Amino acid sequence: MIVPLIRTLILYFLVVSAMRIMGKRQIGEMQPSELVVAIMISDLASIPMQESNIPLFSGIIPVLTLLVSEVAMSYFCLKSAKFRKIFTGEPSIIIYNGRVLENELRKLRFSLSDLIEQLRISGCCAIGEVQVAVLETNGQLSVIKKSQFCPVTVGDMRLGNVEEQNLPYFIIMDGQVNYSELKRAGKNKKWLDEELLRRGYKGVEEVFLAELDNSANLLVQEKEKRQKEDR
Repeated sequence: MIVPLIRTLILYFLVVSAMRIMGKRQIGEMQPSELVVAIMISDLASIPMQESNIPLFSGIIPVLTLLVSEVAMSYFCLKSAKFRKIFTGEPSIIIYNGRVLENELRKLRFSLSDLIEQLRISGCCAIGEVQVAVLETNGQLSVIKKSQFCPVTVGDMRLGNVEEQNLPYFIIMDGQVNYSELKRAGKNKKWLDEELLRRGYKGVEEVFLAELDNSANLLVQEKEKRQKEDR
């Protein structure tokens, strides 16, 4: 019982480490070659998990081989445009100037139903709203709307003195002070303690979340336990 457990944990951490080494892009935007590698790694790792009579290295060595091959391929794709074109392909324009390119759809074996579905996902109700649509190498559809269907921006309205929006500062998360965020906000622990005391909190441990926005407004959400005690 212990041996299969240990083998499974070893292979689990190996596969997770492999996906981490291959990069964050692997999770959300896989290229065809990357998808193949991910499927093969999961398949190779599952065999030694199920069959205890198969040596553990029979699963580890192929996984490491695929990992090295994928990292090497990614490096060559980064350095060579021709190599990148061969292994990842090129984006394809399937709508241009509001007109669907039938030949390109046939070449990609991409039906009109698929196109309309992807347009709806992108927020376009009709093909007539689209100026350009590009099918990216990872299978996602990038859509540029016609100007009359684009949302109004601050630049269009010619408004002045508009404050730029940046990431808020998550200073406290689940009762723990995030000192890197506190430093990024230009604040210190003394300021935080004073703010919490002014709001009626005895300490950081009573706070579930504290967020400081760009206008220096501190949003504090207390833990549920404290809310029940107050009732």
